[in-house]
Amino acid sequence: MIVGIRKEDKSQWERRTPLVPGDVKELIEKGLQFVVEPSPIRIFPDEEYERAGARISQDLSGARVILGVKEIPPEKLLPEKVYMFFSHTIKGQPYNMPMLKRLLELGDTLIDYEKITDERGRRLIFFGTFAGYAGAIDTLWALGKRLEEEGLKTPFSKIKQAYMYSSLEEAKEEISSVGREIQEKGLDPELLPLVIGIAGYGNVSRGAQEIIDLLPVEEVQPEDLGKLGKKNRVIYKAVFKEWHMVEPLEGAFDLQDYYHNPEKYRGVFSRYLPYLTVLINAIYWDVRYPRLATRQDLEELYQGKAKLKVIGDISCDIEGAVEATVKCTEPDEPVFLYDVEKQKAINAFSGKGPLILAVDILPSELPRESSIYFSGVLKKFIPRVAEADYSLPYERLNLPPELKRAVIVHRGELTPDYRYLEKFIKGVE
Repeated sequence: MIVGIRKEDKSQWERRTPLVPGDVKELIEKGLQFVVEPSPIRIFPDEEYERAGARISQDLSGARVILGVKEIPPEKLLPEKVYMFFSHTIKGQPYNMPMLKRLLELGDTLIDYEKITDERGRRLIFFGTFAGYAGAIDTLWALGKRLEEEGLKTPFSKIKQAYMYSSLEEAKEEISSVGREIQEKGLDPELLPLVIGIAGYGNVSRGAQEIIDLLPVEEVQPEDLGKLGKKNRVIYKAVFKEWHMVEPLEGAFDLQDYYHNPEKYRGVFSRYLPYLTVLINAIYWDVRYPRLATRQDLEELYQGKAKLKVIGDISCDIEGAVEATVKCTEPDEPVFLYDVEKQKAINAFSGKGPLILAVDILPSELPRESSIYFSGVLKKFIPRVAEADYSLPYERLNLPPELKRAVIVHRGELTPDYRYLEKFIKGVE
């Protein structure tokens, strides 16, 4: 019944925590014990956990269950533990296969937050909305920087990066102020019509839209992008769904068929790119699906005077939905220019190609709010995780279905739904 909380060490920017002190206190009152690894960067200081009743220690070996946020270096894994964190392994990500192999070798159990879902496959615990918040804030900041570099001073220049605000509320207030200035003074005619396209409509998209909607937004349908007037006190927003992004090779579009047979579809999103000033990518993507924007799409777009200034790739799959996302970035240097002629990332704010935001830990830019929200959901599952009998075989493991679906490894073996990962682990040293 001892639960450990590890310090995050994937990035100096990772200040989130899976459980905040207030929720730890509540769980202690229900009979659990907590040991917390000290961290100099965690948004909630060690002293707050101590006051909540947790023990602060570098040694988590006495904990049965160990919680984290991001991946754990293989050499820091302990044997025969139950781990909960975002493992980023379900696509067979090569960079995390050594970690997955080590979990198997040590006889560990892995419960992945990403796979905690209801019976319809909907995720129950996530940071996605906060990725949307931070991604949209940083994208608007990048737009201001790019326009300034091109000689256009706009109200967007006042927006800072998400991590520079003391709170999400402060960021929202500043963006609202920028929106009021656009309504009062208008935008430079050279920018009109200013269009922000958002690909996707899930949690990440909803977070991004909440930020964009602080501006004087008029929502339009993607099909109408070619008919927009040049209103200087309005920002147009278009939200793209699957049927805007792809079309069937033959027959009519069917959403379920697309999910199950993506090879029968081709990407058509390039038809919208000439109308967009900003593209925010908030879709789930894996290699089975057509890309949102290929390198060739962007190369063709920039043959002439391209309107597209910034791609906020919140999903941030390397060479994935946005093929020009060739690397991940850090919050202090969150963007690069994708040079369509050299086909590589350039350290610049303007040039022949889009500015791309590619931070893969965006919620860490809003560490307090995102941790409080995540912890509030996670705490409901912790007693069941702590009480379960992991000596039982997987088939008899007494976890509720939403948690059992998230068990990728049980006592050193891949569970039935995740045995496909064996092929990715083969050959890993």
